[in-house]
Amino acid sequence: MAIPRTRPSVYPAILSYGFRPFFLLGSLQAGVAILLWLPLYYGKLEILSVFLPVDWHIHELLFGYLPAVVTGFLLTAIPNWTGRLPVQDFRLLVLVLLWLAGRVAVFFSAETGWLLSAVVDCSFLLAVVAAAATEIVAGRNWRNLKVLLPVATLFAANVMFHAEAHYQGVSDMSRRLGLGAVVVLIMVIGGRIVPSFTRNWLVREKPGRLPASFGRFDIATIALSAVGLAAWTFFPDTIATGVLLIAGAVLNAVRLGRWAGDRTLADPLVLILHVAFAFVPLGLLLAGLAVFAPGTVPPVAGIHALAVGAIACMTLAVMTRASLGHTGRALTANAGTRAVFVAIVIAAVLRIAAAMAPAATILLHISAAFWVAAFVGYAVLFGGMLMRPRLNARGK
Repeated sequence: MAIPRTRPSVYPAILSYGFRPFFLLGSLQAGVAILLWLPLYYGKLEILSVFLPVDWHIHELLFGYLPAVVTGFLLTAIPNWTGRLPVQDFRLLVLVLLWLAGRVAVFFSAETGWLLSAVVDCSFLLAVVAAAATEIVAGRNWRNLKVLLPVATLFAANVMFHAEAHYQGVSDMSRRLGLGAVVVLIMVIGGRIVPSFTRNWLVREKPGRLPASFGRFDIATIALSAVGLAAWTFFPDTIATGVLLIAGAVLNAVRLGRWAGDRTLADPLVLILHVAFAFVPLGLLLAGLAVFAPGTVPPVAGIHALAVGAIACMTLAVMTRASLGHTGRALTANAGTRAVFVAIVIAAVLRIAAAMAPAATILLHISAAFWVAAFVGYAVLFGGMLMRPRLNARGK
């Protein structure tokens, strides 16, 4: 974990690096969104949004929480890739305010109108892509421009989401496009950091079998899986889509097995990365099986395996690791951090189970409780360190 370099500043510490405001705000928003979701689901609460309750729920996690975390990650990783100073202070504040404006605009879109809400909301990801591309190009780090493709796709999916919700009354294709874009991002970036962090820990603590290096097999797996997810977006019910998704599941499971995750049980910070990635092949498998046996495996099972499993678990894993490393703390998981990991994994497993057994609504409720515990727990445990200067910057 590279030591952050920042400019001297009169702005508060939370605006010194991208991960600080966006990880904190993202975690709080994820927790609040689910706290509101169940009352909305049962008709006990109303919001002033043009979205149906289910669309608001999907949108605020897929295009609210996720862009915040992705932005925090990118703005923290790009200085390491380019050697440039990070986006901070006023430029970072503008991005934060733009994200917050999007949340307000979506919540009150029945008052402001769907078009104004869409413009305000979608402008955030557009600004992030522009800022990230500017930094990567200025640093001549051409090879990492490809990372922005899934982010640009997420932006396009958000535009499509607003249009579908307005003209069709409910979102459809855009849900799968946005989800697929983030899963591809996990396969690309997660496929590099999981074996890398695993290798670093094993070399230091447990010499022996090491993860396989990134190579042609990984590229082929990502490419085939991306094609499968694209097919799932536009043709979710075809046999070819099911075959591609199941093939992607098998290849990603083999890929995960090559990373020596079974040797990391002693380090929760590394182990959780493997557990999170395991939901990628599981989600692809369930989505593929839903094509052939929708009565047995409902499509929503695969969706939640990817969303609550792969995405939520992986983002929390990355958020905790980056928060510790970039604030000058040791990369060790205390009891609170381990509890956050356990909570989000239980939330994912129970949400998949609730999808498979929709009559057992208690599973949905318990899953929601564990989800809120995980994200609010992260905010409580890490909020203070995100708002204060890095430890060695304070002479500690």
